[in-house]
Amino acid sequence: MRVGRPIPVLPQPVCDDCGAKANLARAGDETYPYLEDHGPVWICTACQAWIGVRARSKHNAPLGRLANAALRERKSQLHDALEPLVAAKMRRDGVNAFAARGKAMKWVIASLGMAVATPSIHALSLEQCEQAIQFIAEFQASRHSDRTA
Repeated sequence: MRVGRPIPVLPQPVCDDCGAKANLARAGDETYPYLEDHGPVWICTACQAWIGVRARSKHNAPLGRLANAALRERKSQLHDALEPLVAAKMRRDGVNAFAARGKAMKWVIASLGMAVATPSIHALSLEQCEQAIQFIAEFQASRHSDRTA
């Protein structure tokens, strides 16, 4: 039983690209974007932008903003760019991957001075993802040049 003020139900997500309201889709629905069941998603059928739902969410709270194909690709590239940092953090501090990835994202967002509601890849725009990827690449390059000098 929850104690305290009730959590308000989140509004239905709106697509950043076309302004249409997203619909909730589940595995087996015609609009569901995956072949296997990856859990429910909010999807804009007009532009094929979608976002997953938070685990164990009773109100189907979206993970972040709806992402079109270009934004999904940049988020994937950002995940790939973060992986060496996440692995190093796990080895150095003995934290799990989720904690290491969260700390890495908080560090990148704070370093770039981005104004986002939550320090998560899910909240970033296409431009912010590109800035973060560039920042990580420059950081990695500076670390490698410091070691060779």
